[in-house]
Amino acid sequence: MNRKAWMLVAGCALLAVSAPAQDAPGSPATGLGRWGGEAHVCSCGAHPPGPPRDREVTPYAGEPADLSPYAKFAAPYDLNYTHPNIYSGAGRDVPEPKDVTEVRIGFFGPIDHNPDQVFGLRMLHGAQLAVEEWNASGGYGGKPFRLMLHNDYDNWQAKAVYGDDRPTDPAIWGSASNETVKMVYDDQDWAIFGSISSESTHIAIRVALRAEIPVVNSASTDPTIPETYIPWYFTDLQDDRVQCLTLARQIFTELGLKRVAILRINNRYGRFGVIKLRDAARRLGHPIVIEQKFLPGDTDFTRALKVIQSSRADAIVLWADEIPTANILKQMRALGMKQRVFGSYRTIGPELLAEAGDAAEGFEAVFPYDPTRNDPKWIAFGQRFEARFHEPPEQFASLAYDAMNALLESICKAGLNRARIHDALANIESYDGVTAHMAFDPNQKNIAPMYLATVHNGAISYRLATMEKEPSPAQLGIASAPHAQVPYARVGEDGVSYSGPDRTDGNAGQVRIVLFGAQASEAAQSPDVQKALSSASGAGSWKLLPIDSRQNWGATSTQLVHALMDEHALAIVALDRDAAHLAEQLALKAFVPVIAVSDDKALTSTNVPWIFRMPSGTTPSTAIQLLQTAVAQSGANPQRLRDVLASGASLAGVAFRSTGEPAIP
Repeated sequence: MNRKAWMLVAGCALLAVSAPAQDAPGSPATGLGRWGGEAHVCSCGAHPPGPPRDREVTPYAGEPADLSPYAKFAAPYDLNYTHPNIYSGAGRDVPEPKDVTEVRIGFFGPIDHNPDQVFGLRMLHGAQLAVEEWNASGGYGGKPFRLMLHNDYDNWQAKAVYGDDRPTDPAIWGSASNETVKMVYDDQDWAIFGSISSESTHIAIRVALRAEIPVVNSASTDPTIPETYIPWYFTDLQDDRVQCLTLARQIFTELGLKRVAILRINNRYGRFGVIKLRDAARRLGHPIVIEQKFLPGDTDFTRALKVIQSSRADAIVLWADEIPTANILKQMRALGMKQRVFGSYRTIGPELLAEAGDAAEGFEAVFPYDPTRNDPKWIAFGQRFEARFHEPPEQFASLAYDAMNALLESICKAGLNRARIHDALANIESYDGVTAHMAFDPNQKNIAPMYLATVHNGAISYRLATMEKEPSPAQLGIASAPHAQVPYARVGEDGVSYSGPDRTDGNAGQVRIVLFGAQASEAAQSPDVQKALSSASGAGSWKLLPIDSRQNWGATSTQLVHALMDEHALAIVALDRDAAHLAEQLALKAFVPVIAVSDDKALTSTNVPWIFRMPSGTTPSTAIQLLQTAVAQSGANPQRLRDVLASGASLAGVAFRSTGEPAIP
């Protein structure tokens, strides 16, 4: 069946279901919808709202000060997205058509031959139920609303070769633009509903900007969509900014966790989803320790989990869907990993419980509403949805139902004029749907606080979780003792450690050490250095690789790379400040310790675990004797050598803190 025939059948079925029975209970004459919901009275644009009022909502998206960019340094001279971007075109003057027999709304989502098809169909079902209930109450002045279905990621170019089983791919951006153009000009839709993919939604709103048509969304969380400053977009789902900041507050502030890893799907949903979490972690003084990715369709996550395990993370954040999340949790338990695990709103639900079983115990994720609450409106909606589609509504269906109701109400207020429909949507500052109370910022996106869902004993409980910190004693009016000012970040106070891959042993027969500085060759030939080399024991013979830092830095860097990568030098002794800074950069990549002879404490202020500073004036032979003592304990392994140097133990009369600073008694 081709697409147009399929759309015709779907549309006819929709009208057949939604047409009210003559004089039946629940018909428009009774003022109640056919499905037993609230009455929908259509004003048919009799009193269209004007443009939205110029209001200011700060901070943007409810972002707390300690999670805002540069808030600890200076106040910005201007803020974006705090006022509405009001449409100022001439579209409001377009007269309402007189020959309309049905009010068409374009539905754009992954509903056929697509990896996200199950989510797209659930979103479609939520939108369909809203349309059916409005039509049962009379539609738009007696004219039915009709969804015009368009599949996202429709590879129309390959259909002639593959038929209906053609491959689909989100990279086919031409498809999204073509479908949007069809909805605007072929179908003559009054608004567009969708999509889940942020790639396709970005394309749709750009077409909407030219065609001047509202785009209503309930499933895409990419925060950059409303930040395009295109005024035609409306969404009732909290975006990744709200999700990430809520998770960051729970993980870092409430639970006090410090070493957090990310495991995400390698597509735009995962790639853009975790950006705000990385930002928030850095601003709270605990940067993400490692980030691992997996491809859509992957089922074996063992390698990524082992890498995370070696990083000594004490928590993991997942950006995925329920089934991959369940598999990750089961494989974590099989590896003996006991870290706390958190996730985005798409990671949690009944499918997770069914698939993960006991492995899901303790898992926590943000969620846009509380589906367990005892709210008559929510319960009635669930009963109607399950009776219609034979499954309970989840987040894609429920949020689509609310967003479609908001759109249909706006059409009835505004009349059949796209610009005035935009005005009606933009005038929604709060909305009480079946899912929750929603609060909309000037960018027409929901910024209401989210819920934290927690799995315990095979069930999911929900509690409200905001982005704000708990109020301080001063805010509560409780006197407290004066205390020192809290610094904006912590550098080295909690120790510095190496969390990368294990290093293999080097050549135990000969230990090579780079001597790097302005007079490296002369220092290597000095009598005291030669004496120190001849007295080496425990790890084979020692060889110095002198590199002069007085040449141009390109040649110097090349020689250092050759010594570290080709000759497998075990460590570097940097003889002055400039040499130490360059050696530190290369050692960070090559994973070898650096003994820096310098008074510059900036060398050890960057949390690099490979740098160890000795005071200026320390002789090269003293640094070499220190390394000989350490290598006698570690062997010819740079990672174990680093651990010995950072242990705090006295080595040839010298000891270091874990930051690399000398431990001065």
